[in-house]
Amino acid sequence: MANTFSQIYIQVVFAVKGRKSLIQKEWKDELYKYICGVVNGKEQKVYAIGGVADHIHILISVKPNILLSDLVRDIKCNSSKWINDRQYVIGKFQWQEGFGAFSYTQWHLETIINYINNQEQHHKEKSFKNEYLEFLEQFYIEYDEKYLFEWVE
Repeated sequence: MANTFSQIYIQVVFAVKGRKSLIQKEWKDELYKYICGVVNGKEQKVYAIGGVADHIHILISVKPNILLSDLVRDIKCNSSKWINDRQYVIGKFQWQEGFGAFSYTQWHLETIINYINNQEQHHKEKSFKNEYLEFLEQFYIEYDEKYLFEWVE
């Protein structure tokens, strides 16, 4: 797109179906590299990726040549297939429907990158549910609780 200039940073958050703790430390780095490959293949850029056993965060810059929902669909579809092809979990691995997307300016990047890179430590103190609800409130996103992620208590 000639003469189109943009700088759009989005933190995408999504969870394993049923919020099951299926992402194992032994292969999560491979998963993250694979997801980076999917994003790069769509000509977008990953700045940080991290998470815990039941969800992940990805900070990406998005060019105006792609819809965010299409990118996230491709990430989730391709990474689910990748996990299932390697039989990393018993049964079928799936991500939950939907995702959270939160935008940032360049001035926030270092803070958000550090936040994403320290998910293991962060979630020793705060549950994913509380974290996600805080994101929705901080970004003034209206929501109906019945449409939030499936919560396994």
